Amino acid sequence: MLPARHTSTNAWLPEFFNDFFDNRYLEQTRATAPAINVLENDKAYEIELAAAGMTKEDFQVNLDKDGDLVIKMEKKLNKEEKPAENRGHYLRREFSYSKYQQTMLLPDDAQREDISATVENGVLKVFIPKIAKVAPENTNKVIEVK
Repeated sequence: MLPARHTSTNAWLPEFFNDFFDNRYLEQTRATAPAINVLENDKAYEIELAAAGMTKEDFQVNLDKDGDLVIKMEKKLNKEEKPAENRGHYLRREFSYSKYQQTMLLPDDAQREDISATVENGVLKVFIPKIAKVAPENTNKVIEVK
């Protein structure tokens, strides 16, 4: 049975949409940057940056003069693309990163010459291989006594 406020068969629709899109009760995260994951295994580091709606043309990944990793992204609209305002207005908008830049210090074991990046399914992945560790020589050496 519907609550008393929903007695009219047509009155529930606006109330439903108000309840659904009203975010006053939700905790707001004033995110100004995309979410980033950093994974590590024995051979590499991998950075994942959530970038919904971005394409590889929207990214620039490079090393700066200090050898730090710099990730820049900027969404550029084509002349054929219309801004969201021409399609309507947002009732809620949480992923709208038109311009973003992040500089990350790389660890000492990062193989800077072989860093690569790809964009797939709205995620930028930066692959940073580790410098191969050389096994130490056998330190047990028998010295002949003469």
